[in-house]
Amino acid sequence: MKYIIVGLGNFGASLAEKLTAQGNEVIGIDNKMNKVDLFKEKISHTICMDSTDEFTVSGLPLKETDVVIIAIGEDQGANVMTTALFKNFQVKRLISRAIDPLHEKVLMAIGVDEIVHPEEETAERWAKKLCLTNVIDSFKLSDDFSIIEVNIPKKFIGKTIEEIQLRRNYNILALTTIKKTEIKSVVGKTWNEDKVQGVASPDTLLEEKDILVIYGANADLRKFTNQ
Repeated sequence: MKYIIVGLGNFGASLAEKLTAQGNEVIGIDNKMNKVDLFKEKISHTICMDSTDEFTVSGLPLKETDVVIIAIGEDQGANVMTTALFKNFQVKRLISRAIDPLHEKVLMAIGVDEIVHPEEETAERWAKKLCLTNVIDSFKLSDDFSIIEVNIPKKFIGKTIEEIQLRRNYNILALTTIKKTEIKSVVGKTWNEDKVQGVASPDTLLEEKDILVIYGANADLRKFTNQ
């Protein structure tokens, strides 16, 4: 996949390095030449530029890029302006970093697809989330094995764990499923709540909107989620 990451601070640079190491093409952008030079051997491509300049940004391969991540953290103004600029260019998927609740509200108003909170989420987790299709969350057990939560692939909806043969066909284990249940209060207010269904059995039925929790080697998980 192809990524553009704007802002090579601790989070942005770490994410760019991990995505590059996993075989993706990454363009890392920063307005400070020392950071661009520092990571030019570790990231596919690095560019020193002003990400708030419309003409300069228009020269990037935006149509060929799968995901744009705005990782600018020190300057909220630059973060918002850059996010708005990439949104105007209608990139395929736009993710931006939020510093505080107000900043997050502004980004949501712009229309970003997802919000990053680096203080709470690691670059390791985001790298895995971006590389694996439909992954909701992940937990690294070692360099080679993980537990991940995924949306049920369409072709498995209505089938049981036994029918899809996860162990035989993909060499992964189903641990449990999570269902979104609508809860209604006494005053009529409703909200969705995730409910873990217990240990998965061969006859566990996979329904639309369920979340499947699986365990396996990272390579096998990638093959399953990206099919």
